[in-house]
Amino acid sequence: MSVDRDRLVAEMTDEVLGLGPLQELLEDDHISEIMVVDPDTIYVEKQGRIELTRLRFMDDESCRAAIERIVTPLGRRIDESTPVVDARLRDGSRVNAIIPPLAVRGPCVTIRKFARSPLQMPELVSLGALSEAMAVFLQRCVRGRKNMVISGGTGSGKTTLLNVLSTEIPAGERIVTIEDAAELQLDQPHVVSLEARPRNLEGRGEYTIRDLLRNALRMRPDRILVGECRAGEAIDMLQAMNTGHEGSMTTTHANSPKEALKRIETLCMMAGLDLSVQAIREQIASSVHVIVQQTRFSDGSRRVTSIAEVGTTGGDDELTLYEIFTFHRLGTAPLGEILGEHRSTGYVPSFLDEFIGHGLVSGGQYL
Repeated sequence: MSVDRDRLVAEMTDEVLGLGPLQELLEDDHISEIMVVDPDTIYVEKQGRIELTRLRFMDDESCRAAIERIVTPLGRRIDESTPVVDARLRDGSRVNAIIPPLAVRGPCVTIRKFARSPLQMPELVSLGALSEAMAVFLQRCVRGRKNMVISGGTGSGKTTLLNVLSTEIPAGERIVTIEDAAELQLDQPHVVSLEARPRNLEGRGEYTIRDLLRNALRMRPDRILVGECRAGEAIDMLQAMNTGHEGSMTTTHANSPKEALKRIETLCMMAGLDLSVQAIREQIASSVHVIVQQTRFSDGSRRVTSIAEVGTTGGDDELTLYEIFTFHRLGTAPLGEILGEHRSTGYVPSFLDEFIGHGLVSGGQYL
């Protein structure tokens, strides 16, 4: 009986002072994502798998109250005139909320939890996300100041990989990070973190990724990390990569390295500049050195499935990709686990001599 009473007190405290049933989920380190479909239906992602929880809100108003507790301290509001809001919890977790009339079943909340202890490269290798050889190659790419684009679908682990790679940036360099919602956790001492801001209730005060990227170029960065290119800022990112900010990195949504190049091309066209397709492709070829493809599989695992070098355009103005590493799927285990292995293709990157010049590899090494 005392256990039930203690639990009742805890739930009432969470309801009044915290975020209701979400409070318990936020405190569970094994949960990476919380998805409120409606007040009666709450899913979580735990160890790569989506599970339905037994938790629920008392009613729509209870769920709305939790959302307001999140957004009000940040100067945001959510109501019928502004039914969609993006926000961030104090621990850095990213929140998206949408309410009726847009959300038909009731208030809907999605929380991408902020990792308290960021993953490191050895952990990714032990989890099978990439091979030891791939890890060493990517580390050398960062130290050798190669510009990289991490491509992948939603929830595939792009930001996590970007954060892991950023740990290889030397401590003496000035880094500027630009994100919609600050997620990157860099340990270097000289980091400037910029975060985009939506327009206020009067329709003013908006600062986009592109605005911040243009401003970052005046801040004397050695490297620029953009959380995600999703619009015209792609052309500014390419120009930054090609004008003294080598070793910069960003992510984009695409399902393969080839699609990533097409998406970057499309995003550049959204910049509103009078550039030909050929000019954009030449800019991509001269700016982006490596595409890293990140994939989330049906068993919940996340793996690097391709690392490819971007080559110059051919006679037909098409960009060329030279795959260096790839993931070969070998089958599916009885319990649904994806089986496969990472392999080297045998292709020698064109910048191997630069690695040797930087002292990253000896003349007799391949990768």
